Amino acid sequence: MLLFALPFCLSAQKVHNEFDETLDFSQYRTFFIREGQLNSKNPSLNNELVRKKIDAELRRRLTERGLIEVTEKPDLNVRYSLGAANHREVDVYPSGWGARRYVVHYTEGTLIVDLRDPKRRALVWRAIVTEDKDTGAKVSDHLGDMVKKAIEKYPPHK
Repeated sequence: MLLFALPFCLSAQKVHNEFDETLDFSQYRTFFIREGQLNSKNPSLNNELVRKKIDAELRRRLTERGLIEVTEKPDLNVRYSLGAANHREVDVYPSGWGARRYVVHYTEGTLIVDLRDPKRRALVWRAIVTEDKDTGAKVSDHLGDMVKKAIEKYPPHK
């Protein structure tokens, strides 16, 4: 029974947001995407195509939120980083014939999206999204959804 539930546990995305509660976010109308950081040794998560996918999805989602992309003097600088860690979990369960050992390998991908106010030189909003999958390629397949879940919380509601 536990083995059937495990794939569902590994597919959950976790989203955490932080923001400066003293700010009126309606003042921010434009953005510029700075070059993102890819901090993974996994080739499925560390290549130019991944960067282009994240950039395009950020553009799409921020535009849907009413922001306009500009090349000069943006209200917000968008920075992001994508990292991955490989995990191995070993569980031992007693059974009628002795102990059973289950080993699970999975990759945790973490996307951090920062919105910075260049005039104040300050971080004003952050989203952290984690995705657990059994390979880096599967995390890569969910990057669009990770960006979507991050930007859903912008602008923040106090």
